[in-house]
Amino acid sequence: MEYDFKKIEPHWQAEWKKTNAYKVSNNAAKPKYYVLDMFPYPSGAGLHVGHPLGYIASDIFSRYKRLKGFNVLHPMGFDSFGLPAEQYALETGQHPAATTEKNIATFKAQLDKIGFCYDWDREIRTSDPQYYKWTQWIFLQLFNSYFCNTQQKARPIAALIKKYETKGNKNFTAEQWNSYTKNEQEAILMNRRLAFSKYGEVNWCEALGTVLANDEVVNGVSERGGHPVEKKKMRQWYLRITSYADRLLEGLETVDFSDSMKEMQRNWIGKSEGAEMDFKIKGADSKLKVYTTRPDTIFGVDFMVVAPEHELVSQITSAEQKTAIDEYLGYVKSRSERERLAEAKTITGCFTGAYAINPFDGREIPIWIAEYVLAGYGTGAIMAVPCGDQRDFAFAKHFDISITNIIGAHFNGEEANATKEAVLENSGFLNGLLMKDAITVAINKIEELGIGKKKVNYRMRDAGFSRQRYWGEPFPIIWTDGMAIPLDADELPLELPHVDTYGPGPEGEGPLANIKEWVYLTPNPSPEERGLKPPDIFTVLWKIGKRRLLLQNKIEKKLLLKRTLSGKKSEIEK
Repeated sequence: MEYDFKKIEPHWQAEWKKTNAYKVSNNAAKPKYYVLDMFPYPSGAGLHVGHPLGYIASDIFSRYKRLKGFNVLHPMGFDSFGLPAEQYALETGQHPAATTEKNIATFKAQLDKIGFCYDWDREIRTSDPQYYKWTQWIFLQLFNSYFCNTQQKARPIAALIKKYETKGNKNFTAEQWNSYTKNEQEAILMNRRLAFSKYGEVNWCEALGTVLANDEVVNGVSERGGHPVEKKKMRQWYLRITSYADRLLEGLETVDFSDSMKEMQRNWIGKSEGAEMDFKIKGADSKLKVYTTRPDTIFGVDFMVVAPEHELVSQITSAEQKTAIDEYLGYVKSRSERERLAEAKTITGCFTGAYAINPFDGREIPIWIAEYVLAGYGTGAIMAVPCGDQRDFAFAKHFDISITNIIGAHFNGEEANATKEAVLENSGFLNGLLMKDAITVAINKIEELGIGKKKVNYRMRDAGFSRQRYWGEPFPIIWTDGMAIPLDADELPLELPHVDTYGPGPEGEGPLANIKEWVYLTPNPSPEERGLKPPDIFTVLWKIGKRRLLLQNKIEKKLLLKRTLSGKKSEIEK
């Protein structure tokens, strides 16, 4: 018999909807089962084949578990914030709230036509204030916490403040802390918060007016639109995940992952032990700080490589090399981190004209910049030992830099040898020592001379995230005199204000920076100063000055309570 899907499918889909066939109760006696799909981004193009490809499998499994007697929670939602919605709105002259609403309606109709068993009462939209209220709440928990090195866990920042007020720390006394200005105290606390702000290198796309993730940049241009992308230093928010590096390593021993997956994670964390040391720079007061896991190779250093973004580059570049350095910096700005770190046959770099001084033999070491060294890794500078590192060897050969052999017969002149089993030669006080034994000797000498210290380093970096776009949840932070002041939890959600245009703000900040009256609250702002407008279709997004109104209500309640108590006291006295 022919299956008349045009008649049968709509009939039963309407029946399921009318009878709430897939509605899920929180209080069912049945055992619970949770099946979660990845939420789609609601683009104007509608569902693509990749969506049902995954959703059909999870739908079949949900139905199977329901027939086996489980109370199955199988929700659907929409990852409805983000750059694509904003760009589409810009290109079509619409507001992203309107286009997103329209796109979601299309997606839901398409999902229902396929006949999935979703409980639409559980629908989630990341652009819904009642959803992102909780992402903002999580952010506040992280902002108001620090990582306690003693207890190896997060603790309230208030506990750290109390400690500073009564005991100080190794860098300042309690008296000094209490004498600091509020700005100075907040700057110190920002260096401990789990969610913190600092300036960092980002992929800036002028045409899109936003920061892009590494995977959104391909061959120096944006994946969307093919616009030029360059490196730019901007203030960003970060999560201090590096504080958890050791706990992550310990946790790998207890999780049920494959050995290969665990090894990948260990490599990503990249724990290493070595030394951090300072090299004097010839003719300059500044010093070059370098981290190395192989201090035993200090006498084999033939050149230094500094990240092009390193702050010392502009200070140490000689007049003769300035033009060449500027040209190279222009080239590097167009490259993503992924491209810079990738193994490539093309070797690039530029000599700064400056020299570092080897602290043990006084040898002058040329300082180069090269794209394969990144400012965010370690100190942003490395000491290059061509006889022991293949990348350094290739660089030295390409630029005709002489190579010092400190490992004797272990170096054949044709390729580097990273061995730790060689007996050191041409290495001053380390001569005759086995390399792996010389590491500790070298570190002790570095600390003895006061030019460095033993240090544990990690390859992983703190997770950075940007808001150089409009269509996303605002950070629940008010900046006052350069200080980040968090909202109270009962003031959430901090909703997006309505904007007529959402291009980038001055100096590349997000579009919200254009709304000065929203970013910088003034005492008792008038409706005009707060930028309030007559109601329109975007009123749902417009919630300005909420913090001040809530604070005003709190103050009024306290004053009322004070008056009431004062009146009762007078009656008692009478």
